Amino acid sequence: DRDECLELPHICGERVKCLNTPGGFRCLGVSEREAVTGLCGHEYFYNQELLECQACSDCDGEPLVIPCTAVSDTVCGQISENRLSQFWVSKVALSSAGTSDAHIFPGLQLNIRGKESSDLLSNEAGKVTFLQHGLVWLDHNFAIKHSCRNFLQVGMRLNRSQEEEGQDLSGVRIEQPDGKYFQGVSVSIGVEVEPNHIFTLLLKSPNQHCNQSKDLHVFDVPTPSLSLLWLSHDTGAVAMTAQMSLLAHYQTSYRPTFRITTVSDPYMVSLTHDSRGVRFIERGVVKFVIQQALYSMGHTCIREGFSLIAYTTRNTTGLKTMQAFKTGVNYRDTSITLSGAVMVESKDMLTFEITSPSQCNIRYFGDSTGISILSLIWIPSAVSSALTATVSRTGLPSGAVRNKPLLFQQLSPDTPQVHLAHSGDSNARKNFIFHETGTANIALNLKLIHSCNIVKLTLQRVGGQGQQAGPVAQQVSGSMPEGSEWTSIGLRASFQVQNGTSVYVTLDCVRGRVNQITQEGGTNVSILWVAL
Repeated sequence: DRDECLELPHICGERVKCLNTPGGFRCLGVSEREAVTGLCGHEYFYNQELLECQACSDCDGEPLVIPCTAVSDTVCGQISENRLSQFWVSKVALSSAGTSDAHIFPGLQLNIRGKESSDLLSNEAGKVTFLQHGLVWLDHNFAIKHSCRNFLQVGMRLNRSQEEEGQDLSGVRIEQPDGKYFQGVSVSIGVEVEPNHIFTLLLKSPNQHCNQSKDLHVFDVPTPSLSLLWLSHDTGAVAMTAQMSLLAHYQTSYRPTFRITTVSDPYMVSLTHDSRGVRFIERGVVKFVIQQALYSMGHTCIREGFSLIAYTTRNTTGLKTMQAFKTGVNYRDTSITLSGAVMVESKDMLTFEITSPSQCNIRYFGDSTGISILSLIWIPSAVSSALTATVSRTGLPSGAVRNKPLLFQQLSPDTPQVHLAHSGDSNARKNFIFHETGTANIALNLKLIHSCNIVKLTLQRVGGQGQQAGPVAQQVSGSMPEGSEWTSIGLRASFQVQNGTSVYVTLDCVRGRVNQITQEGGTNVSILWVAL
């Protein structure tokens, strides 16, 4: 036992008394609700039975099965050889101590701080080293307030070995804001990995004067912000990444053409004859992300914003599958991005379109840093399923909203693995319920009007089935940019589920009101389930 109260005098905050306990500590008078938001800190979890913070268990050489979270201890044990999927999560800090004056221009490595290594990967010096072959889906939710000129770019990089120069997989640009408020972005990628491949997160800026301590303030969310879904090659899954062909001219409606950079099985996943879509040979679930960097000019850009739309085409009929919204910018660089999971039948095609207002001049562009890419993993339907939903037409929170649950309306048919609680259930339209053990991934986009200082979107797990209640993932955004009609907030995360696991989503508005949440044109949720 170490005495945390002595070693870390402000561990419970300035005004709360700390009581040392065997293997942990207790903050006297702190409610359970406050504790589950991450009060216990890194390497501790809140024990809901003892009502105190306890040190996360070390696995002492045993493989890690489930990492420690804000409300649950590490689970150690043997992982069966023939697992089809696994997940891993980690918090991410701006940098290690002692480097707070770093300049962002050359690229600053973010510090990935997972609690444990496992038989899947090791996590040292802020990097992740893979120990197994497989396909990996990575999501990073990132919220930052910055005053750097031009833009910031948050990205993902993979080094094939210690010596080799890394390859930038994926990048999202965060525009220079007019004023000081938090901007929340998510960056994702699907990639094939081998043992000794090294994964890092990077932050960079084209501005040589952008300084870490002076210009950046990262929002410290209580949940892990990096999540990883690993798929064994035994699932039969196929990974593909394509770059958008560059466009130097300005236009208002844009259907990108693609050029494949990597594909693990070109027979199963290929481009259409006009290179504007992706065709699938067999039925399955497609987990995808599309990211496009852009520069725009014109006041209508700010007022009306941009939309990125995914279509599924079956027998020449195109159906809008999902859509993301991004507030516009004037004489600024930014990125628009959309991620989701969708069921496809044999010969289905996936195509995309970016729309923008008239009198808004846009330039789309890209480079080798993953700022204009389509990345996807196709998973056979024998081991996967997907559900899509949007928010309900009625019963949505509005006004002064503090940690209120969102209600949904399911768009896709029920699957044996996951469905939205039906009417008649006490949690109707609120809880997504799983009926089979596996690994899940959620992608959520919300388009809304608000006057909040800070908006928090949180994925929550319901207690029971041996799993503790509490937040799984969170994304944060700040005030609405001046002059824009709508804004958006999104969240992406992977997590483990069992038969009976339920999750729901809460919205929290700090200092202000939520005026409207739209059901269409930028609000959707998709859930992917993969067998364990």
